[in-house]
Amino acid sequence: SLASTAITCFTRGLDLRKETEDVLCPANCPLWQFYVFGDGVYASLSSVCGAAIHRGVISNAGGAVRVQTLPGQENYPAVNANGIQSQVLTRWASSFSVTRTKNTVLEVVGQSVSTARPSTGKRPKKLLDKKAGNKDCKADIAFLMDGSYNIGQRRFNLQKNFVGKVAVMLGIGTEGPHVGVVQASEHPKIEFYLTKFTTAKEVLFAIKELGFRGGNSNTGKALKHTAQKFFSLENGARKGIPKIIVVFLDGWPSDDIEEAGIVAREFGVNVFIVSVAKPTTEELGMVQDIGFVDKAVCRNNGFFSYQMPTWFGTTKYVKPLVQKLCSHEQMLCSKTCYNSVNIGFLIDGSSSVGDSNFRLVLEFISNVAKVFEISDIGSKVAAVQFTYDQRTEFSFTDYTTKEKVLSAIRNIRYMSGGTATGDAISFTTRNVFGPMKDGPNKNFLVVLTDGQSYDDVRGPAAAAQKAGITIFSVGVAWAPLDDLKDMASEPRESHTFFTREFTGLEQMVPDIIRGICKDFLDSKQ
Repeated sequence: SLASTAITCFTRGLDLRKETEDVLCPANCPLWQFYVFGDGVYASLSSVCGAAIHRGVISNAGGAVRVQTLPGQENYPAVNANGIQSQVLTRWASSFSVTRTKNTVLEVVGQSVSTARPSTGKRPKKLLDKKAGNKDCKADIAFLMDGSYNIGQRRFNLQKNFVGKVAVMLGIGTEGPHVGVVQASEHPKIEFYLTKFTTAKEVLFAIKELGFRGGNSNTGKALKHTAQKFFSLENGARKGIPKIIVVFLDGWPSDDIEEAGIVAREFGVNVFIVSVAKPTTEELGMVQDIGFVDKAVCRNNGFFSYQMPTWFGTTKYVKPLVQKLCSHEQMLCSKTCYNSVNIGFLIDGSSSVGDSNFRLVLEFISNVAKVFEISDIGSKVAAVQFTYDQRTEFSFTDYTTKEKVLSAIRNIRYMSGGTATGDAISFTTRNVFGPMKDGPNKNFLVVLTDGQSYDDVRGPAAAAQKAGITIFSVGVAWAPLDDLKDMASEPRESHTFFTREFTGLEQMVPDIIRGICKDFLDSKQ
């Protein structure tokens, strides 16, 4: 008989090491938190237990499942089954299938099986590879500690104890969570970055050594600084792993925190606020902005704010906070306009443009594209050139790195011919955006033209918008304003651009990027 390994609700196919593995799913996993891609054959990005329930191998009461690794494939379908809606994925490098297991003996005894939670150290020694840490909790976390006069030396020490306990329970390790610490006071100080320490013991020691700084509680300043500087790749942030800032606040901030919250969201950082000793009724008059928690957190849905009455007796608050930090699927702010959009460029190749201006158009497209995080799990770019005819230069799935996309843009050859913009929009909607329509990214089309279209643009543009594509129209030289406005999405003013000269395209780059990001954020609220 074979032994089974206990896994958590959040373990994905790609977290398992063997070709064939017998696992044990816990009971009562929250169905709505499952990410499942495909049907029968599941992309290895999927939750194993989610796939098993979707397939009908187990119910939500948990149980034994055999997981078989399979090669990757294209076009995993979306199917609703057994209370789980699986999602579409165009392509993934590996897959798995799930079946019932025969007569298994359970290798693991105790709590980690019966309860639906990310494992937090209750696993038996032999299953936990110490160095790797808790692989079920993938997160890059900055603890933003309060070092202001508000908290004072004594409570600062209690805060250190609490943060230390959280760090230990997280299961820090090379393949698990990584943590760093920033101290907020008058000026923020990054105490240590994510890669400095790789074990809980080292982190605990580093936290114990922290000195109290004192000063005003400029939490907004510290949050903004941390969101912008802490998570760079050279400072050890990992690609595709949720970035989290846990802000500890004793009392209230002395500065404005709203702008910092906006910056953090734009940088794809999930902000949690742990507030201790909320302002009393008498103190509220001193608080600059009573709604400071709601404005700073990732989403004002209750999940990202956490309250403790005092710094005393906080042990019981450790585990629930760790569970939140390990709930990968809840990190709604990891998706940003930079890593979760598809941008199609529709390029006028008519004879009035001319060779040298066509180069300027390609430069403009490159400058917009290069700001985005292009990858197989991130943003994607496509380009179509049109005259009376249309030519797909490259589709969304052709290139999955920024270098390849930029080189493909440079290599686009100028067609020269007439101008049928309406036809071109219909062609792009059908052939380029069609295959992406159930994907997770938001769709944008940037139309560049220098003249009057010979056909109707209003109908095709309306159909594209109905299909979920946001259109920005960019006109140069003789492009009529009416055409540009007819193509653009609402509000038309902010989606329509015009310049007399092709050299004016360069100035529009930041506005187009800002427009895409604004639409992306509005669609998420």
